[in-house]
Amino acid sequence: QVQLQESGPGPVKPSQTLSLTCTVSDGSITTNSYDWSWTRQPPGKGLEWIGCIRYSDSTYYSPSLKSRTSISRDTSKNHFTLQLSSVTPEDTAVYYCARNDYAGSSWGQGTQVTVSS
Repeated sequence: QVQLQESGPGPVKPSQTLSLTCTVSDGSITTNSYDWSWTRQPPGKGLEWIGCIRYSDSTYYSPSLKSRTSISRDTSKNHFTLQLSSVTPEDTAVYYCARNDYAGSSWGQGTQVTVSS
């Protein structure tokens, strides 16, 4: 069964770029038909989809975050990364990575990111 593990820097200061990595085990990020996504949940709010990278390397982003978001992958390390630039305290959230296809989703456990000066 595929496993996903998020990792990141912990606290981030406003205006910096947030960078998170999702390391995938027991599954390849190039396997046909899957997409690999980032979603976040701010404190007291619902889930917000950030974007995804497909098995084909195509990327898709939430319109509200597109100007600040970049998702890429390293197939040699079987991981994919999220970069979110110019962060503010409103970007404080638990960030999740997931594998998705028509059958459903497998999620990582999430990682807390706090943006604070």
